[in-house]
Amino acid sequence: MKTPTSEQRLLLEQLRHVADGLGQTLAPFCEVVLHDLLDPAHAVLALHNGLSGRAVGDPTTEMGRARIHDSDYAQVIANYPNQFADGRQVKSSSIGIKDSEGRYVAALCLNVDLTLFQGFQSMLQQFTAVTGSAPTTESLEPPGGDAIRARIDQFAARLATTPRALRPEDRRALLQELRAAGLLELRRAMDTIAAHLGVSRATVYSDVRPSAPSSSAASGDPI
Repeated sequence: MKTPTSEQRLLLEQLRHVADGLGQTLAPFCEVVLHDLLDPAHAVLALHNGLSGRAVGDPTTEMGRARIHDSDYAQVIANYPNQFADGRQVKSSSIGIKDSEGRYVAALCLNVDLTLFQGFQSMLQQFTAVTGSAPTTESLEPPGGDAIRARIDQFAARLATTPRALRPEDRRALLQELRAAGLLELRRAMDTIAAHLGVSRATVYSDVRPSAPSSSAASGDPI
């Protein structure tokens, strides 16, 4: 074991707090392990949310040894596949910490147990699956909604932006185009436009009014 310098001791002590905070924040799905690379035989200095079966005082991993022998070894390795001893799939990230002379002092490692999330994913896939059929074709959306959204997307693309990022003056120009195309006359057009632009229905009406809207728009009735 190498005798740590005062700087190295300070780094390790501060990293204890970082590991503690991450462990509390990411509990219970993520194991947080702090490795002291100055003492590879007893490297595990702190361990939170123990998911791997390891304990404080256990030796470092192959990646830890690689950092000890090569100061040029990657400092951040994120989201790589791993597994626990019992076969559970894991998403791991490892962050190497160097001192002021460029030597690896520690490694902060995060191991996310994917088992529970994979279960959630399977349940969501089953819940959202659309496998049935109806004797007649049915739509719950007013006719013309796709045409309105397509015209909005085309307008935004011409400006090299997205519908939700359009400026007020751009929205007003867009509504003029929609009016000229007769799309404002479709049932619940204002609701469709507001939803696609990410603004309120009142904002859409406000953007329409400066251009001498039809009586139905001025009265607040659906156009």
